[in-house]
Amino acid sequence: MIRWLLLLLGGALLGGIVHLATIILLPRTATQDAFARLTNDTPVNSVAALPQPRPEKAAMPFMDPAFAAGVCRYDLSNGPLKLTVPVSLAYTSVSFYTRYDVAYYAINDRAAGRRVIELDLMTPEQKNAMPEEEDVTAADRLIVESPTVSGLIAIRALAPEPGLMPMAQATIANARCAVQAATAAPATSRR
Repeated sequence: MIRWLLLLLGGALLGGIVHLATIILLPRTATQDAFARLTNDTPVNSVAALPQPRPEKAAMPFMDPAFAAGVCRYDLSNGPLKLTVPVSLAYTSVSFYTRYDVAYYAINDRAAGRRVIELDLMTPEQKNAMPEEEDVTAADRLIVESPTVSGLIAIRALAPEPGLMPMAQATIANARCAVQAATAAPATSRR
């Protein structure tokens, strides 16, 4: 009796280990994730509008046909990124994903509280390298820290009626995602 219980317990333990290992390792070995599918179709550090999803083909999984969608495939190795997304009349959202499709930040037009969603995306190292005077102005701007150097920014604008889709697509077309220009060092005064 104890022998069967030990065998059952050992089997359950081994099954749990295999299950957890599979869940953890499978996303890293997937070759057709969203990032890989968009690599050939989208430029780096620039917003690209995605085509409207069709039943037989969609650029990303679970795309809603009521939304115009765009994506910025970012690479922070050349510096922080500046993202500017105008707000549509209905609803606009911006979601951030790591290279391995892990969502780490999202904001919508209601949370932004402005007519434009404007933020800076940088790695923790880039944020730590900011001059101390920048921390004072950091309260006036939204800074998002990316856990990885590369990833995706998904931008969605709602068209509540089919006739309003051009308005939602214009929101995506006017979104900007670019590496920030290096700020010039302040001139030192001579005494």
